[in-house]
Amino acid sequence: MSTSFLEIIELSDGRLVLRRAEDETVLVTLDFSDQAKEFLQGQHIEIAKAMFSAGMQMAGKVVEDDYDTYGSDTVSRMLH
Repeated sequence: MSTSFLEIIELSDGRLVLRRAEDETVLVTLDFSDQAKEFLQGQHIEIAKAMFSAGMQMAGKVVEDDYDTYGSDTVSRMLH
């Protein structure tokens, strides 16, 4: 994946998306239920920021580990 700026946007339907700023390609979508938003007392956007951040850090670690292990960035994965 090329280096680009990412942004978090709240769509008109309430979903939160992580997307590339320059071409608006959506990478990840979060959709909190009304019940979850109420439980989080309006802090769902802060929670989403933390979730996106943790996900990007983990994705970077997975890619780095695969490259270190296999010497390639094209490794197949089995999902359980």
